[in-house]
Amino acid sequence: MKNFLSQFLALATLSFLGMACATTAQLSPPTSASLSASSRNQPLKEKESLRWSHLDPIQDTVPGMSVDRAYAEVVKKRKGAPVVVAIIDSGIDLAHEDLKDLLWKNPGEVAGDGLDNDQNGYIDDVHGYNFLGESYREQMEFVRIVSKKLGDSALQEKASNHLEPKLTEAKTSVLQFQQIEQLVSIAHQNIQKKLGKEYYTLKDLEKYEAQSEEEEQVLGLLAQVMAMGQDIPTALAELQEGIAYYQSQLEYNLNLAFDGRKPVGDNPYDIKELNYGNGNSNHQLEEESHGTHVAGILAANRANKKGVKGVAENVKLMALRTVPDGDEYDKDIALAIRYAVDQGARVINASFGKKFSPNASWVQDALRYAASKDVLFVHAAGNDGVDLDLPENPNFPNDVYSLGGTSSENNYLSIGALTPNYGPDMIASFSNYGKKGVDIFAPGDEIYSTLPNSNYGVEGGTSMAAPAVAGMAALIRSLYPQLTAVQVKRIILDSGLSVPMKVRVGEQELALSDLCVSGKIANLYTALLLAEQVASGK
Repeated sequence: MKNFLSQFLALATLSFLGMACATTAQLSPPTSASLSASSRNQPLKEKESLRWSHLDPIQDTVPGMSVDRAYAEVVKKRKGAPVVVAIIDSGIDLAHEDLKDLLWKNPGEVAGDGLDNDQNGYIDDVHGYNFLGESYREQMEFVRIVSKKLGDSALQEKASNHLEPKLTEAKTSVLQFQQIEQLVSIAHQNIQKKLGKEYYTLKDLEKYEAQSEEEEQVLGLLAQVMAMGQDIPTALAELQEGIAYYQSQLEYNLNLAFDGRKPVGDNPYDIKELNYGNGNSNHQLEEESHGTHVAGILAANRANKKGVKGVAENVKLMALRTVPDGDEYDKDIALAIRYAVDQGARVINASFGKKFSPNASWVQDALRYAASKDVLFVHAAGNDGVDLDLPENPNFPNDVYSLGGTSSENNYLSIGALTPNYGPDMIASFSNYGKKGVDIFAPGDEIYSTLPNSNYGVEGGTSMAAPAVAGMAALIRSLYPQLTAVQVKRIILDSGLSVPMKVRVGEQELALSDLCVSGKIANLYTALLLAEQVASGK
């Protein structure tokens, strides 16, 4: 939706507002020569588009992770050991038909008795924990810094300078989208009457002869919208979503007076205050879909013949509700990481991030703790389309906060997003990148997965790319439990596929080696082949 709405804004400054006023059996990863040096020249079929991330770059000419091939040729009927994966995110639909049989169960806890049976400090934490309590709407962290005067004057000034253009953008966008929605809606109704059709095509518009200059403008407006690849009812629905999105920002995320933490009752800037939240890590609203979508990408039931198939099997999902509609709190993230480690998670998926982190040291300490316990942390690189290597583009938590060493020597992975378009446009326009700040790219745009109430749908973001790689890590740790987190990270990076072409990032065309540490796209098939070699000492 984001790309489509940005196109609308571009049009708004023009005519809109003017009117208103190959295969291998060897135990070694294929080289870049195995991949096509040219773009895919045929569109994906509908069924393929719903599972493109599982397809094979060599056989299908899409930048998928070869998940289907990996199961057919490598995993086969092998049964690995169960692996606990913690999903630090919004709430998850724990009753979803594709997830309910995969939930981690705390063996020391009795559901619903109101007691901390296992004495771990968390009451009724049967499938994880809810650090947000009854809250969901939240401010962005830079808004909290300004409103609560957090940190020193330099931090407050930086946060204020970030807030002002965001407020301007939200206010302007609401007005623009409202104007455009009204224009398109009126034009749509008028042309329906003229054509005598409820549904019409771009060809219908092209054949129709305008009777006036005003009618010609109406036709031009609708034609421009449809040329974007949208029918008018869908375009109107997306405009309405855009209006709701920016209105919500103004009411909650960017509102200095809003206190989203009030229902929780704790001081989120006191790491020692621990008795808050509850054991219900289920999603609270249907629109709270993020965690459910992430969980399905990673591990949706592969055996039940329903919905979708996750990347990994033999996974036990631990749900840690910490990410609101707004920025997460450092305190919640730090405690959630420690909880996941203490309760046996071997992989943590973190599909969240923010530009300001006033208590980053708390998260730093938690990541060090995870590293000391051999837990791999997989993090979404962020959706600002910027170079994370530049100091003005922070994305917290990041590699600075892992356990020392270079990017390839710790337990942290940063994942950028790919589109289904094999070729120069395979890097998602929204994805962050960085020769040091991002480790590898994985499918993250137009990803079909689970949604609340046993539904399914398409979402996009580096949030979708991270669980794809976390699923890879979980499957490797399931089949080869002797491998350490550091070894699994190295395997994922070394086994990725090099792309024999430059890709577009903004106005530039660059090699993948200029955009991430590995210079590669993630691939499950080659990762499992390499894991076999490493595990067997070859």
